[in-house]
Amino acid sequence: MTGSAPPLRDRTAVVTGASSGIGAQIARELGSAGARIALVGRDSQRLGAVAGELAAAGAEAEPIVADLATAAGPKEVVDRAVARFGGIDVLVHAAGVFLPTPFADTTDELLDAQWATNVRAPFRLTRAASEHLGDGSSVIFVSSICGHVGFPNSSAYCATKGAVELLVKSLTAEFAPQGIRVNAVAPGNVRTSINAHLLADSDYERQMLDSTPAGRVGEVGDIAPAVAFLASPAASYIHGASLLIDGGWVAS
Repeated sequence: MTGSAPPLRDRTAVVTGASSGIGAQIARELGSAGARIALVGRDSQRLGAVAGELAAAGAEAEPIVADLATAAGPKEVVDRAVARFGGIDVLVHAAGVFLPTPFADTTDELLDAQWATNVRAPFRLTRAASEHLGDGSSVIFVSSICGHVGFPNSSAYCATKGAVELLVKSLTAEFAPQGIRVNAVAPGNVRTSINAHLLADSDYERQMLDSTPAGRVGEVGDIAPAVAFLASPAASYIHGASLLIDGGWVAS
């Protein structure tokens, strides 16, 4: 008896922020589900390492080194992914910047840097990819609990993730009639390079643990399976959702 086919077999996924952290783990998870992966990031060495890891596991992967904040970046990524794999079925926006700063000290440069990566880049990449998305396609944003609740010293970051949450809903209203699903996952505190310096402070980590009913900090492996589910046919009636993966933080 043979097993059932992988849920994403013959599907092509583009994953941004794929060189490390949540993005890299999402790429691994989608690859294990049978997808071909276009890995997008700015660090060629780390991106190549993830591509090699996926290939060793039997997944087809293509590293695409690009800066999505540039004028040409989004179209370049789409053109290369389509040239390599013939189309795009799943688009995952996992690249992000988190620069916590007290509001009075948040310069225009800090605001713009977070907006450029967290909102403008995925907006433009989705627009560039939209002509290749069709019935059954899925667009998934990595949002944050900061898109659901406010945090001190994170006003610019919260503003970007709030924008992502409304972008998901707006795109859903526009794309759902075409059979294109748009959703988000909203991680809580997860151990990645983006916050390693914060969690290295035992007092900060204790504060996070005290605020999390599940009693632990999340891992990238807690996030990726939810993305694979949202990308799969099993989520075919899920449109415009934001799935909190936060150990109960927002609920408490």
